[in-house]
Amino acid sequence: MSTKPANKLKWLSSNILCLGLVSLFTDLSTEMAYPIIPVFLKEVLKVQPLFIGLIEAIAESTASILKTFSGYISDRLKKRKLFIFLGYSLSALAKPLLAFAAQGWHVLMVRFSDRVGKGIRTAPRDALIADSAKDAYFGRTYGFHRALDTLGAMLGPLTAFFVLALSQNNYRLLFGLAVVPGIIAIVIILLGVREIVPEVTRAFRFSFRQISPRLKLFLIIMIIFTLGNSSDAFLILRARNIGVSATMIPLLWLVFNISYFLWAYPAGMLSDRIGRRKTIFLGFMIFSLCYAAFSLNHSAIVIWFIFIIYGLYYGFTEGNLRAYVADLTTSDIRATVFGIYHTVVGITLLPANLLMGYLWQRFGFQTALLLGASLSLISGIALIASGKFLAGERVGLSSGAIS
Repeated sequence: MSTKPANKLKWLSSNILCLGLVSLFTDLSTEMAYPIIPVFLKEVLKVQPLFIGLIEAIAESTASILKTFSGYISDRLKKRKLFIFLGYSLSALAKPLLAFAAQGWHVLMVRFSDRVGKGIRTAPRDALIADSAKDAYFGRTYGFHRALDTLGAMLGPLTAFFVLALSQNNYRLLFGLAVVPGIIAIVIILLGVREIVPEVTRAFRFSFRQISPRLKLFLIIMIIFTLGNSSDAFLILRARNIGVSATMIPLLWLVFNISYFLWAYPAGMLSDRIGRRKTIFLGFMIFSLCYAAFSLNHSAIVIWFIFIIYGLYYGFTEGNLRAYVADLTTSDIRATVFGIYHTVVGITLLPANLLMGYLWQRFGFQTALLLGASLSLISGIALIASGKFLAGERVGLSSGAIS
């Protein structure tokens, strides 16, 4: 008697696949432009590091406020797809406007519009991923999504490299071409993503008392960590400072994203097995190591290896941070809680980027980067210690996966 083989991809629903493809093409569009923006600002528009930090701070932090509102409204209306569509559409249409930027504040407005789109879509999208998956597979589900997202981030710098090489560093042409993959992402949303209404019978109500003590403590830890985790634009500037050419910057970013891609899904599976906190702790420690290395290294060759290791940090944390938030909440308020999480992190990026820009300009890159390494180390230790203070507190998933 034959037995039907088990479906090893039973966690992979059509929604998870389509949302992964949407992120793939959107990140392809974003990463065609993103690694070149700080170079464009500094070398073409003659913008100072402090203003670059201001651009990243305003773009990321101000737009992040929308993540709580969009998550709350998404939960209240029990709709995800509308916000996902609007958010991705705004980002897709904003990026090519970089081609017309003549002053630093023009880039600020484009980056702000792009991040507003991210603010609208992020919480509903992350909630829809959880709604489309079983909680036992949250780690690999978010890991898979981040892997496809990062595959787009690999293709973006590679595309940028060929465009810049063939056009003799025509940054504006590169920015204009970024609209194409963004439009593909919008089409996938319209045709492939389906709405899933959370199975909740009671009327929607939200109170901060519904947030678990473990999640509240986790948010505090994330504030400490994020204060030292400024924009990666500063790391790109560091690479330029030690001799990496503008043409090679997209390839350097490609190498980083390859590392991120290779580790995103395995790290998600690992967190399903050993727990989120332990996996995220490893990511924080890798971050500390990398920022210290960025600070102390002066070799253009060695920095390529540092970026490879830096990709491991993203692989171990990005998907698992989302999975941990999903673990610690319930489906009826999940988009709201994701919005709060992303808003807390995003708002903290405002002082983080301004602090990095100020320290870099006033005291030099070493002081700025070593501060980031220290705060990550403190955050990792606090995350592990938090499990001992709240050992019996949990929301949805088994304590083994949360621990």
